[in-house]
Amino acid sequence: MKYYILLLIFVSFIPVLYSQQNPIETGIIKGEVLDRATKEPLIGANILVVGTTIGSSADAGGQFSISRVPIGIHSLRVTAVGYTPFIATDIIVTVAKPAEVKIFLDESTILVDEVQVTASYFQTIPDRPISNLIQSNEEIRRIPGGLEDVVRAISILPGVAQVQAGRNDLIIRGGAPSENLFIVDNIEVPNINHFGTQGASGGPLSFVNLDYVQQTSFSTGGFGVQYGDKLSSVLTLDLSEGRKDRFGGKATISASQFGLNLEGPVGQNGSFLFSARRSYLDFIFKAAGFGFVPEYWDFLGKINYQLSKSDQLVILGVSALDDTRLINDTPDKRFDNSQVLGSNQDQFIGGISWRHLLKHGFTTISLGQTYVDYEYMQNDSLLNPIFKTSSFEHESTLRGDLLTHVAEHAELSIGVQFKAVRFSNDIFLARQTTSFGDTIEMDALYKSKAVKASAYLQFSQGIDLFRFTLGGRIDYFDLIKDKFVFAPRFSAVYALTPLMNLSASMGRYYQAPSYIWLAANPINRELKHTGADHYIIGIDYMIQADTKISVEAYIKKYFDYPASLTRTYLVLANTGAGFGGSQEGFASFGLDPLANAGKGRARGIEFLAQKKLSEIPCYGTVSISYNESEFTAIDGVTRPSSFDQRWIINLGGGYILNEKWEFSTKFRYATGRPYTPFDAGGIQSNVLYNTFRIEANHSLDVRVDRRWSFGNWSLTTYIDIQNIYNRKPIDVPKYNQRTGQTEQTGSIGILPSIGVSAEF
Repeated sequence: MKYYILLLIFVSFIPVLYSQQNPIETGIIKGEVLDRATKEPLIGANILVVGTTIGSSADAGGQFSISRVPIGIHSLRVTAVGYTPFIATDIIVTVAKPAEVKIFLDESTILVDEVQVTASYFQTIPDRPISNLIQSNEEIRRIPGGLEDVVRAISILPGVAQVQAGRNDLIIRGGAPSENLFIVDNIEVPNINHFGTQGASGGPLSFVNLDYVQQTSFSTGGFGVQYGDKLSSVLTLDLSEGRKDRFGGKATISASQFGLNLEGPVGQNGSFLFSARRSYLDFIFKAAGFGFVPEYWDFLGKINYQLSKSDQLVILGVSALDDTRLINDTPDKRFDNSQVLGSNQDQFIGGISWRHLLKHGFTTISLGQTYVDYEYMQNDSLLNPIFKTSSFEHESTLRGDLLTHVAEHAELSIGVQFKAVRFSNDIFLARQTTSFGDTIEMDALYKSKAVKASAYLQFSQGIDLFRFTLGGRIDYFDLIKDKFVFAPRFSAVYALTPLMNLSASMGRYYQAPSYIWLAANPINRELKHTGADHYIIGIDYMIQADTKISVEAYIKKYFDYPASLTRTYLVLANTGAGFGGSQEGFASFGLDPLANAGKGRARGIEFLAQKKLSEIPCYGTVSISYNESEFTAIDGVTRPSSFDQRWIINLGGGYILNEKWEFSTKFRYATGRPYTPFDAGGIQSNVLYNTFRIEANHSLDVRVDRRWSFGNWSLTTYIDIQNIYNRKPIDVPKYNQRTGQTEQTGSIGILPSIGVSAEF
């Protein structure tokens, strides 16, 4: 705590040094307006800064520039003939650099006078008309307790359960952490978190720098056929482009890391951006005397180049380097570290995409490379090895997509994907008995090459008040049984009134087994795809242009889920969250012989109310979810999912006092998830598997932002306090072999942090 206080005092005096300078009062907004479907520039689109008479129009390339915009947070009203008007909000104008925006408009299916149409702050994506939310960079950045993390920002949305404080394990509508797809600038990424869980998708913190995220789109179900090989959700991250006027950058120190951003032009038609960040948690942990010391770096680079009016090239590179050091200089530290699964990881993501505009559509060809090197280790208190793995997963992906307008308000999408896969796993697990009395042991080496492929076809048609999307997808994986699967999907939306829509979706989703599950046991290569059927219906109502409410109900039916043949109570849907290791019997690694004998069901109802930032200078989100999820293992017993949180309530919002000050807060409440109790000897019974529940968790976070302008550079500072009333999050109990007692573990309570960013 004392380190945060000293740093906060230092930061508080920084602006005093410049208090006598007169800030420049205006800035610039630049951007482009495009058709959402075809990506064609909308020539002549009108752009107006809301609340002013300042505006511009789009040129032949769809680009515009508005100068002399007052410093602060603004919105743009964008209109074009034949398109639904839209208001883009949360545009931060500073003296340091032009505010860059990219605005997509949807073709209107109703021919009405433009003056009669009220511009909305909300947009939908045709193949994701339901269970989908788009968030801008600023909406993500300002969330209290979010640590400016793209994954934590979506944890406040309906249908998202947070299993453990301080973790980014996504539990979507009763699913498992392994069921989530991440896409960064059209490149699929296995996991976007530091210290990720192999075979799943969680970790403590995202390694994608939020400064360069333009917007995210998060779908919790019912997504179209262009997305596959995942059962629960899709998170797409669209990265921004580097500035084209001059060289610039940003230096940042935040809650857990410090970093430097650089960006600038590349020739006459391109731009670049680059960021490097390093954690300083290792300094704090060592100073505090901890035996577990994590350290990480991450890097992001991107080049955009306009080859011609119709052709754009994007080159992307992202890497994350994670290292864990265990300091075992005392018996207490050796015992504490014996309960921890250490992890060293190197992740590299690279890609190149070429987009070509057609007369009525576009094509995209992408080549991606992902490489993840995992090293896990766990020793006992005498430093004897319990568990060791050394493995890598390498995917080379070639993908082609085509979207074209085939008729009025009708779109046809076609895509193919090919993956060449290499993976290797060297696993050692010393013979031991789990808390359930099961004996586990492993010493295996497995190397293999594989091929994954997919193809999809999708048609979308708008007819006056009604729009539907119908498609099908084929997936192939040559290392498993039943190599081919076909997944049909359908969604529709009907405008009951100009302000109210009824939406529905149904479809089948498949996912191949995680590579690590195939490595440990030869019998696991007889697994097949896991499936889930989604059924969703919802209604949304626009109270006013900046405020919308929605209610959705869903059912997910899982089939052919991998389940253990030896631990007959275990379905792998109940694994993958947390840091894992001996305390969960290494279950998430899929070391057991497995069969597609598990099944499950999740159902629930969700309410969401959103108020966007507008001329009324406040914003907010209210989400209330009720969910039930259960799985049946090989023993035939149906039990609650390990991630079954029945009620989840999130309240968040903020107020913009002026161009300098912003205040925000977030409250979260979630009922307790199931666990299996220990008896007096530290033994768990499979008869009692997931029959107890921890207490409900709740917390309140607050945040204050302050912006400063100095000549041609700007400074942003914030104070963010998590768990302000100091209630420690409660996690599932663990058994302490040293004391012979069950301990109700939890994270730390109140946690203040600060952030400082200087942009030039």
